[in-house]
Amino acid sequence: MDFKTWQHVFKLDPAKEITDEHLERICRSGTDAILIGGSDHVTLDNVLCLTERVQRYDVPLVLEVSAIAAVAPGFDYYFIPTVLNSDNPLWIKGLHHSAIREYGEILEWDELIPEGYCILNADCKAAKLTGAKTDLTTEDVLAYARMAEHFFRLPIFYLEYSGMFGDMELAEKVKSVLCETRLFYGGGIDSANMAKKASAIADTIVVGNIIYENIEKAMETVEAVAETADESLY
Repeated sequence: MDFKTWQHVFKLDPAKEITDEHLERICRSGTDAILIGGSDHVTLDNVLCLTERVQRYDVPLVLEVSAIAAVAPGFDYYFIPTVLNSDNPLWIKGLHHSAIREYGEILEWDELIPEGYCILNADCKAAKLTGAKTDLTTEDVLAYARMAEHFFRLPIFYLEYSGMFGDMELAEKVKSVLCETRLFYGGGIDSANMAKKASAIADTIVVGNIIYENIEKAMETVEAVAETADESLY
């Protein structure tokens, strides 16, 4: 159940449709966890509906909190993003303060996992929603990674390229400056080949959009990550 051991995670968007057959394949695929989250149209109703469907299967379940009104019980972890490269304090600490003010007395603090996000695709919904500054130099990104680990003591630093495959040379440099903080990578993982490239660098890869575009290719990413892990042992 420890998120620090996860290598592959499927991300399901509660605002998108997925058949029972495809959901079962995703949940039984061997992925380390199912992450429920999205950038828009996330509601309590669609979160609860998807959660109930996933809970039929024996797989760790995480809610990535992007809307306070959509927070629901029944998850193993609650990932709380803080967008380090946003200039809008709402996405750095504003929503977090509101959530703690609302739920602070009943929160199980060991279930809350803060994520230091660095969003690098200017065209993705997350960047537009949070006002992320994406025209960053390598030195900028490395500074955010170091800040996440050594200043904020965040357990996760998340390189997010949602909608496109990112710069693996940059990801490798980020990985080299992190020690205890885990590097999560998400964006453009739409094949076994892309999964291998990303998982060879990141501690954990997050696979999302391809689930809805090509279920077979989504399934291939799980095996690809396992193969990469096996190869690293030799």
